[in-house]
Amino acid sequence: MQSRLKQLYIYLPAVLIVLFLSACENDINKVKAIAAADATKPIQRTTGVDVIFSDSGIVKARMLTPLLIDYDTKKDPYSVMPKSVKVILYAEDGNIIADTGYYYKEKQLISFRKNVVATKGDGTVYRSDELLWDMNKKKIYSNKKVVMTKPNGDEMTGSSFVSDDKFLNPVFQNSTAVIHVDGDLSQK
Repeated sequence: MQSRLKQLYIYLPAVLIVLFLSACENDINKVKAIAAADATKPIQRTTGVDVIFSDSGIVKARMLTPLLIDYDTKKDPYSVMPKSVKVILYAEDGNIIADTGYYYKEKQLISFRKNVVATKGDGTVYRSDELLWDMNKKKIYSNKKVVMTKPNGDEMTGSSFVSDDKFLNPVFQNSTAVIHVDGDLSQK
């Protein structure tokens, strides 16, 4: 009996090691699938976010969002603001609000989506389903329909739009306008 018990102690660990090693299979496709699935998972969730954008020590803008979710993808890490975003533009005394936002830190690009409203300090309002702010190129643009309304009621609609980041030189493509004219239209 002791001899069988001694054999059991000798052979049992060897059998378990062989079983364990045979169960470990390194299928490269399975490893890639797991890595790809992990790449689409958020790495960080932050609530009550308040970000200041500055250039040479001068505050240019402030971004506020109740929830920021960071994704660390290999090619282009980004952050999602799924519960609204507001950017205050100090240079123009205006702001941009949207239902959803995407921030691409490496590109210095914010993509505003769904119910986007950009308001300038003079009361001019831009509305669209998408607006992109490229901070490197100092440009704001959209490839979707944009409607600009001036405080006096004038309205410009375009199939797409591009402007500097202060909304000083807007250019609309395929545009139509409603312009209010005051005064006497008779010729003298």
